[in-house]
Amino acid sequence: MKILVTGAAGFIGFHAVQMLLAEGHTVVGLDNLDNYYDVDLKYARLAVCGIDRQQVWEGELVPSKTHPNYRFQLLDITHLDKLDALFRHEKFELVVHLAAQVGVRYSLENPQAYVHSNLVGFANVLECCRQHHIGHLIYASSSSIYGANDKIPFSEDDRVDHPVSLYAATKRSNELMAHTYSHLYGLKTTGLRFFTVYGPWGRPYMAMFLFVDAILKGKPVRVFNHGNLYRDFTYVDDVAHSINRIVAATSDWQLPAYTLYNVGNSKPVRLLDFIESIEKHTGKKAIREYLPMQAGDVEKTWANVDKLKADFGYEVQTSVDAGVKKFIDWYLSYYDPAGG
Repeated sequence: MKILVTGAAGFIGFHAVQMLLAEGHTVVGLDNLDNYYDVDLKYARLAVCGIDRQQVWEGELVPSKTHPNYRFQLLDITHLDKLDALFRHEKFELVVHLAAQVGVRYSLENPQAYVHSNLVGFANVLECCRQHHIGHLIYASSSSIYGANDKIPFSEDDRVDHPVSLYAATKRSNELMAHTYSHLYGLKTTGLRFFTVYGPWGRPYMAMFLFVDAILKGKPVRVFNHGNLYRDFTYVDDVAHSINRIVAATSDWQLPAYTLYNVGNSKPVRLLDFIESIEKHTGKKAIREYLPMQAGDVEKTWANVDKLKADFGYEVQTSVDAGVKKFIDWYLSYYDPAGG
């Protein structure tokens, strides 16, 4: 199929693009390459996919030098006229929408960024899908929408009306907006509630990155809630596989007009155990700075993935310990070519 992937220079988008190309799809990647975090890392991801940084200009589709079925465009989803022009020209069959302003803690300080990208931008994507008769929209939601729920593991059938961060509120809003377009216009939409994704090429402010960076540099590791946090750490390849399975099923499976899936490891890991795995694979002890719970955080996340297993045969392929080692190997190769 011909597929648009938004957020293609982002962490999950980068991995999704590679997997879709490997499956033989024609892919157009889109990203605004904002400076929320290191832009060089985003360009490095693009380079892996054969996109030359020197050729990236707003409004220009850049062909990959290594993948004949891949092109990239610098574009912000909040610019409806430009987004509409891309849809009109390319005639996509399916959209994988991964562009968003992410991060719980950043939303405490910069709420407008979340309204701008996650609400206005998402509305633009929905409207372009409607106007240009897109067969299926797959979009990123988040485990953060479960908020203050105390029933675990989290299930897609749980009520999700108590978000504890603006980021979570915008992601829940996306689900409701998608439901409306599915109901009114018959647009098939599939929302994926990702649980604490980690792995190579991850964002610099994510826990995995921060912990490894601090431990290797001999700096203190900030451990919130005194380490009494549990996260359903999900390796990024398992996330990309889930997207790929749903894409593959689009043409031969009778998709419901609107559906949601949890995508997680389904085995919550205590934060202190996660740090110990990093210590094992780096060969260095962490200097731990214990801190109270931070606003917007929740104590435990845990995904019930029975629905994804039943519909798509989803199975976790990478253990947390193996995933930690893969991230550290990537970190050493990216930030120190000698690997030391």
